[in-house]
Amino acid sequence: MECQTVVELDGVEIIYYKSGKTSKIINDQTLLQRETEQKGDYMKYVTIRELYDLKETIARELFEDKRYPWEVLPLIKKFILKMGASLPSEIYDHPEEQIWIARDAKIALTASITGPCIIGKGAEIRQCAFIRGSAIVGEGAVVGNSTELKNVILFNKVQVPHYNYVGDSILGYKVHMGAASITSNVKSDKRLVIVKGQGEELSSGLKKFGAMLGDYVEVGCGSVLNPGSVIGSHTNIYPLSSVRGVIPSNHIFKHTGEIVEKILYETENL
Repeated sequence: MECQTVVELDGVEIIYYKSGKTSKIINDQTLLQRETEQKGDYMKYVTIRELYDLKETIARELFEDKRYPWEVLPLIKKFILKMGASLPSEIYDHPEEQIWIARDAKIALTASITGPCIIGKGAEIRQCAFIRGSAIVGEGAVVGNSTELKNVILFNKVQVPHYNYVGDSILGYKVHMGAASITSNVKSDKRLVIVKGQGEELSSGLKKFGAMLGDYVEVGCGSVLNPGSVIGSHTNIYPLSSVRGVIPSNHIFKHTGEIVEKILYETENL
């Protein structure tokens, strides 16, 4: 088959044949450049700017001079003590030292709450929830039956409603964790947690680091988010998944090796 025309466009040779068929050949230099650009862009998903709408947390001030969300983990306790002391008494009760609870929040009698802790307006703490301290529970959030929190920030409207463990983690606006899904916050070898994605690595400098979940993330039932997991906004995790590293925004994690981009449909006229 004889070729009719060869056109090079942006490093890609497009070959037009007399039969009407076409072929594309990407030269090595262009391929290497594209792979480098993709890797460089990949870690953008781990920044505060990409993950969170800071209007949806009382802890906005804590993030403002930071680039990566895990930088705030060692600062949560001190921030709560400072913020708590400034909360208006007409909106927040102060039932115990280092604990502030919005007056319209619903707290089950069987819940265990240890300070420092702030529980926001309209939040619901259900039966046998265990809040171990250094926890900010956002407005309208749900902390469910037998769920345990430790050194966390839950943005507004987060739901961790059934048998969840969330430690040394930050969950963005309207994140939902399915029943029995957990964050694992310490490596088995007790070494510092490293954030990994597409051949790139960022050392967190932390031994305890669970997961950073962007706004609107959905985590399926029974999933484990391993230390240093960062999940971009609007991403879904299939049930019974074991997640490691960086998962981009607007994707579906089916299993390791199969992460697909979401197809967004226009529903306005349907």
